[in-house]
Amino acid sequence: MSEETPKQNKTNKLSKSVRTTAILAGVFFLYFVYILFAPNISPKSDEKTYLCIPDSSSLNQVVTLLSNEADISNTMAFKQVATLLRYSKIRPGRYEIKPGMNNFQLIRILRSGRQTPVKLTFNNIRTKEQLAGRLSAQLMADSLSILKILNDTALLAKDSLNPNTSIALFIPNTYEVFWDMDASELYNRMRKEYNTFWTNERKTKAAAIPLTPVQVSTLASIVEEETNGKSERPMVAGLYINRLRIDMPLQADPTLKFAVGDFSIKRLTLEHILKISPYNTYRNHGLPPGPIRVASPNGIDAVLNYAQHKYIFMCAKETLNGEHNFATTYAEHQANAKKYQKALDDRKIFK
Repeated sequence: MSEETPKQNKTNKLSKSVRTTAILAGVFFLYFVYILFAPNISPKSDEKTYLCIPDSSSLNQVVTLLSNEADISNTMAFKQVATLLRYSKIRPGRYEIKPGMNNFQLIRILRSGRQTPVKLTFNNIRTKEQLAGRLSAQLMADSLSILKILNDTALLAKDSLNPNTSIALFIPNTYEVFWDMDASELYNRMRKEYNTFWTNERKTKAAAIPLTPVQVSTLASIVEEETNGKSERPMVAGLYINRLRIDMPLQADPTLKFAVGDFSIKRLTLEHILKISPYNTYRNHGLPPGPIRVASPNGIDAVLNYAQHKYIFMCAKETLNGEHNFATTYAEHQANAKKYQKALDDRKIFK
């Protein structure tokens, strides 16, 4: 057997080196393909899952937030791809996590800031504090920053509002917004929606009563608290408008409950009626300083399209179903009130 010449030996070593380099290159290539495109993220819930990233978050904080919402098969691989794709500028927002996502897919979305919009909803709200809490639960903005806007006298004055009437700006509906909007952006969006809602037709109807849009919302809030039945709302609105026109106190029980801070009251007492508060419409004439709840479009339209009648008295029905008996005279009203009081007594409801 002939021995290798020095030239052959050098060629063989070079060949082995090339093969080794090729193998290593192949391994690294497969590894990068793996960390980029292999499924790595699976939501923990069967429902739609979102990653919400606040302002000033770091990559480690993003990983922590992600791990709270999804199972990450290989955290190190996720961080390596983040570095590889230069994901250093963390954009706040709400991003949907889909089953079987790979690192490349998610990081590309996060880099671009391509958020999934929030369907912002709010209804059945009585106070500014409740409204701020409901909104902050769906957005990055906290309740304190939202409350600050709702109490900002100088800002509100530009829209002919004040801290007592600021909730009138919020018309319940479903709004598509981005999760990372701040309180100022939220206010501007609600002002835009408010101006869209208050069409010339609605403004003309309000002026004919005559009430301003904010006063309509205030009356609508009382009407909604007064009756459970949407079909009865125009009747109740018409009764209160009749009282306003003859300068008769509204004597609206819901305003007393708002003043006391207890909407569970079924039977009002003299103590309640004597409560000193600008919201006590037994003691004060006209409308209270502002809405006692966030008025719905249906409630607002019930006031604008109020039923025209001569009733100035009403009392909850003895059926206790949230509807009312209406009367034009005090004697009729007293008879209705006795039936209601008897129904409360029979059911042993004393407060």
